Amino acid sequence: MKAAVVERPGVLVVREVPDPEPGEYEALCELLYGATCSGTDHHLLAGRFPWPVSYPTILGHESIGRVIAVGRRVRSFRVGQLLTRVGAPPMEGLSVNWGGFAELGIARDHEAMREDGLPPEAWQAYRVNQVLPEGCDPRAATMVITWRETYSYITRMGIGAGASVLVLGSGGNGLAFVRHAVNLGARSVAQVGNCVREGLGRAAGADHYLDYRTPDLSGMLAERVPGGFDFVIDAIGRRGEVDRVLPCLRAGGTVGIYGIDDYADCAIHPHRSRGSFGVYNGGYDEAEAHGMVVALWQEGRLDARLWLDLDHPFPLEGISEAMAAVSERRLVKALVRLGSERP
Repeated sequence: MKAAVVERPGVLVVREVPDPEPGEYEALCELLYGATCSGTDHHLLAGRFPWPVSYPTILGHESIGRVIAVGRRVRSFRVGQLLTRVGAPPMEGLSVNWGGFAELGIARDHEAMREDGLPPEAWQAYRVNQVLPEGCDPRAATMVITWRETYSYITRMGIGAGASVLVLGSGGNGLAFVRHAVNLGARSVAQVGNCVREGLGRAAGADHYLDYRTPDLSGMLAERVPGGFDFVIDAIGRRGEVDRVLPCLRAGGTVGIYGIDDYADCAIHPHRSRGSFGVYNGGYDEAEAHGMVVALWQEGRLDARLWLDLDHPFPLEGISEAMAAVSERRLVKALVRLGSERP
């Protein structure tokens, strides 16, 4: 099969790799579509991922697969179903992060493994392999992964009805946080991002949108939301960005740094704030948000077209062009066609 492989930082190729073979608790899937992630894929390609990486590695963690065969102990999946977060497994001389940009991939039946008494470390990580509703669009379904991660994070952070929220960043995650905040009933949502994304931010539901290059950013935000914000989410994680808006955080408010741009060097200067505040560090559990995110999607309260051009996916062989389109801000996220599925 073919897969998108980062041979070393800065070098992305599509080449032949061995087909995966499913084990007894595994489903073999034809991978249909995947979406790029600027927080992970681009950092891996640039050699700036904040955790150890063994190159060469197969990219992709936002891919949708269709089951074509199952192992003898699989009970939760059946042939023909669509599954989330399917990816190629590691193979000799080739790691995965997380292997989603390939023609074939493996999903594990975590429910069967748990029921059969296997230890949590054997199946816990595969709770992300979830079944999608019958008849759903596999192109749009690639957004379920971003939506699940960000929905779990924002709800664990405590954002709900009546909250005032400030989101830093206008990429895929930033737009997702804005949309989730609106769906959760926030009374006021502001976004700081690139000026070319203002229309998207407004479409996601932002009441206020400011260019990140605004000189007196905190002053401009204070004019628009004089009472300040209960929550600030940094979807980029770039050093110094939270400090720029910290004077806008209410005393007793909460800051969460979700992005990984300067993961090892993030710092907050608390004396810029109005008073004591909390820092959210509870992460997210993608699987716990699956049901709610799918329901919001089916209700039309999450629309993949805000993030993706569903009608013009890149072929797997064009993944370098897809990554460039995102880096150059021509696209928020790029959709990549991996298998034979057609809309």
